[in-house]
Amino acid sequence: MKEALNVKLDGNSDHTPGDQRAYIGFRYRQHRRKTSEKLVVETVYGPVRGVKRISCWDDPYYSFERIPYAKPPVGELRFAEPQPPEPWKKIMNCTKEAEPPLQYDKIFNQLKGKEDCLYLNVYTTNAKPSTPKPVMIWIYGGGFELGGATKVIYSPDYFMRKDVVFVTFNYRVGALGFLSLKDPALKVPGNAGLKDQVMALKWVKNNIARFGGDPDNITVFGESAGGASTHYLMLTEQTRGLFHKAILMSGTVHMYWALTPDHDWAYRLAKKVGYTGVNDDAKVLEFLKKADGKAICRKGSNLLSAEEVKERLDICHGPRIEPYITDQCIIPKDPRLMARETWSNEIPLVLGGNSFEGLLLYPNVKRNMGILKELGDCAYLVPNDLNLDRNSEQCKEFGLRLKKEYFGDKEPTLFPYLNLLSYKVFWHGIHRTVLSRLKYASAPTYLYRFDFDSENFNHFRNLVCGKGVRGVCHADELTYMFNSMFGHHKDPGTKEYSTIQRMIGMWTQFAYNSDPNFAGIEPTMWRAVKKDNMPMKCMNISDEVTFIDLPEHESLKVWDSMYSEDKLI
Repeated sequence: MKEALNVKLDGNSDHTPGDQRAYIGFRYRQHRRKTSEKLVVETVYGPVRGVKRISCWDDPYYSFERIPYAKPPVGELRFAEPQPPEPWKKIMNCTKEAEPPLQYDKIFNQLKGKEDCLYLNVYTTNAKPSTPKPVMIWIYGGGFELGGATKVIYSPDYFMRKDVVFVTFNYRVGALGFLSLKDPALKVPGNAGLKDQVMALKWVKNNIARFGGDPDNITVFGESAGGASTHYLMLTEQTRGLFHKAILMSGTVHMYWALTPDHDWAYRLAKKVGYTGVNDDAKVLEFLKKADGKAICRKGSNLLSAEEVKERLDICHGPRIEPYITDQCIIPKDPRLMARETWSNEIPLVLGGNSFEGLLLYPNVKRNMGILKELGDCAYLVPNDLNLDRNSEQCKEFGLRLKKEYFGDKEPTLFPYLNLLSYKVFWHGIHRTVLSRLKYASAPTYLYRFDFDSENFNHFRNLVCGKGVRGVCHADELTYMFNSMFGHHKDPGTKEYSTIQRMIGMWTQFAYNSDPNFAGIEPTMWRAVKKDNMPMKCMNISDEVTFIDLPEHESLKVWDSMYSEDKLI
């Protein structure tokens, strides 16, 4: 994941300036597409004023942005667990979105955002409907190091054609969101970014009825780190009763990058920023609280040693098992074990991924083709959570299984290697989550596979790979869900337009009644996965939608073979 986020666009030099121009143009269009009509809603903390906007399809809706759901995490609250916001009496102007959380953007090589970031946005077509609307809460991805609830990437236009209330929010990322210290007296156990998410969900539960939403019909969904975040929210007792169904897109807690190992990251970060003292939690925290936030973000984005890179570690500051329990604790133990007994085994779930997720890593591998010659017996590609000595015979034997599956008797080449990474980084985690649900959940689980390959509209692939590479990359489905700087709505009659309608139709139908089937995919029937039906069945979303055996099934069995059943799920 971290390698993927560290995308350099050299070799595609037109991308960065072009994307900057797209960003400016999109912000200008967004600014113009609002009216003078305002609406005031009284929240439990105070009144907020929104504005009526016009979507890209000319649908009017009300937009409430930059609503505080927690105190600003600054000063003494830097790294701390979130606190409820202070109430206010005067009408708060909520017609402009907040900046994203402070972060170092590796794609554009720049710092952006603010530490004062804990705000959310509510979009609704009718604040006083005759019947409360289903609520959909979006959680952005970005490897727990990037992202923000911004219309530049996640504009609600497509969802505003449906009868839902749509919510987005910022949560802290990087070291500012996930720093962890072992000393209980310091009250920084980690996972502050996930705790921000819980605080946002509580705000929605207590306030969304005032915007026309149904607090008893809330769907949480997210992509990549947002999908893994959503899964964590499904596992913790902190969220019981706060939502009622979920959608995990290319991200679950069963993916190795979704749980960060304890490698003394706080001390290593402090030294990078300029700390010269001893490795003492209290002194490290005192230094980091006073340090420049921008320096923390920039230096904290690259703490990995050469050996850790070789071990395929990706994220320094992300979710972790907390070293002690607090009132807001999210991850008290191995999330795989939490998934066995969680309350959310009783709520319906949609999950899946894209057919060639590994294209995300194309620029990194392309710049370092020597890595293919260094694969050897592929022992370093064996899953980290098996905790095997890389020089052991067992690890080497597992590596050779992978080598045979993806390369056969040939030398490793670029695209077969990227295909292997699709499984290692994403698909095996999706598969393990389905297996866990089949064993422990009583509610239905629906599996999908996004496979729509548009030459010009799969914008994330085009961004990271350049033109000429085909396949459905990680994050490509976002273009078909959000009007954004990367892609705008297509004309009716195109396959791209049909795919947008299908994605929004399935996701909102699931929000309506816990079943993703809707008229736009008939006569195909999307059925929940079954224990006695292998290979697993999935909804394949391509030029058409078809209900098929999961094409990745046979390769996934190779990955399964390395685990005992107790360790697999």
